[in-house]
Amino acid sequence: MTVTMESATTTSRTASFSLALPHSLDNRIYVRLSLKSKALVVFLTTAAPEEADQATPLGSFVFALPDRYNPSQPLSTALCTVEPTIEFTTRMAKLLVRKMGNRRPVYVGNSISFQSTGLGGVVEEEMEGFGAVMNGIMGVLKGWEEEEEEEGGQNGIREGVEGLRVSS
Repeated sequence: MTVTMESATTTSRTASFSLALPHSLDNRIYVRLSLKSKALVVFLTTAAPEEADQATPLGSFVFALPDRYNPSQPLSTALCTVEPTIEFTTRMAKLLVRKMGNRRPVYVGNSISFQSTGLGGVVEEEMEGFGAVMNGIMGVLKGWEEEEEEEGGQNGIREGVEGLRVSS
């Protein structure tokens, strides 16, 4: 997995990475994350190496947000529906809301196709892909969280030292 970070400001962070499509010879899952101050935006797609530079369709687009009355069941609505991808997209959006501690809403766009996998996209292949994508996303989010904690700790130390006055 190769992660490309494009921005490291506190209001917006962006990362792109790709993973091998499970049980596929050369297709990859491409992931693009944008962490904004108010929401997380995720786009997922698959492509073969010869198609990597071509535009891909949006697929399904789902909005999920925390439910303050039932935190274990986030609310979601499909903003754009493409039948083969809607269930995967909805599950991804809801799980991301829960994994992020119900702190912010999530938008997920997904056009992943499992047709080129070894068995043509059976449930096991789809769940393996889902797990790989979720692990990759959570790894990037955890890295960003650790960076913020390190930056916050250093700034706090600097502010404390700068405000210190020694009198004799």
